[in-house]
Amino acid sequence: MRIDLTDTTSSRINSGLIEARRAIGTPAVGMVLTLVIATDEGGAYDALKAAHEASREHPSRILVVIRRPGRSPRDRASARLDAEVVVGDEAGTGETVVLRMHGELANHAESVVLPLLLPDAPAVCWWPDKAPENVGEDPLGRLAQRRITDGSAVEDPVGSLQNRARTYAPGDTDLSWTRLTPWRSMLAAALDQKHGKITAASVEGEAYNPSTELLALWLADRLGVQVERKVSDGPGLTAVRLFTSDGDICLDRPDGALAELSVPGQPDRHVALKRRETSELIAEELRRLDPDDIYRATIQFGLKHLVNPGKEGEKAEPETPRSASAKAAAGAPARKPASGKPASGKAAGDK
Repeated sequence: MRIDLTDTTSSRINSGLIEARRAIGTPAVGMVLTLVIATDEGGAYDALKAAHEASREHPSRILVVIRRPGRSPRDRASARLDAEVVVGDEAGTGETVVLRMHGELANHAESVVLPLLLPDAPAVCWWPDKAPENVGEDPLGRLAQRRITDGSAVEDPVGSLQNRARTYAPGDTDLSWTRLTPWRSMLAAALDQKHGKITAASVEGEAYNPSTELLALWLADRLGVQVERKVSDGPGLTAVRLFTSDGDICLDRPDGALAELSVPGQPDRHVALKRRETSELIAEELRRLDPDDIYRATIQFGLKHLVNPGKEGEKAEPETPRSASAKAAAGAPARKPASGKPASGKAAGDK
């Protein structure tokens, strides 16, 4: 069921939700959180589609905030709230409210969202594209226990990671980090087996790909070795190599779907490592609302190491670009192909 409300208020929207639920016989119980999506008209469709898919695992009240401040002084001075209430099959397993805030009201979105939050339930705020510089201090961000950004959707992905490190607050996360969960799990499982001393590592992926940068940072931080960042043609993250005294451990995914894992002394095997849809990433983030300490440690470790890599398609030289972690520790020289001095290794799994 769909109800359109023009020049309305939060109170009328709540009444519309109750009316819609009664009309289709859907109870309010069962929704576990409120998901606030701050986007624009261009990104609203894709974001809502992903949120509805994720709501099949996490029944939610979805609030879409679309700001329309206007261009002329007269438009900016006026204030109006239009809403679209959707309940039933079109809203996944929860309910959806699309909020279009006009004029001065666009600068006070939190005053509209606050009365619409589910009582006694956590709130999550997601910026699918451009996010505020400091999401923890943003008025919408203050309402949420979890704040989700996406570094791959901005013009300067590596710069956005640096900004996230500088402004980090417990509850912040980024979908660029979420995309790495299968990679980190596979590498940790490979290192749980018997292996020689790890001396260095390399990470290959598209230029300006934030997930590639984060994986290199994570390896450098957890293993304590020098990690070389190489630029490939993609798609996305393509390969990780860990150099050990027994041979190379390699996880190679050239096509974005199927990867090959090579471990010294074992037969090569293929593993499913497909690039996941946004809905799967959001569903994963909604499973845990506590602070992600590994993400925090990774981005803060990289604050002094992140440097934009070369142009897309250009192959990196052995010592450049020094992006995510060409230095495993401050002051260490960049690793050379054959003469880099090995450093001691630590377990790579999340402890």
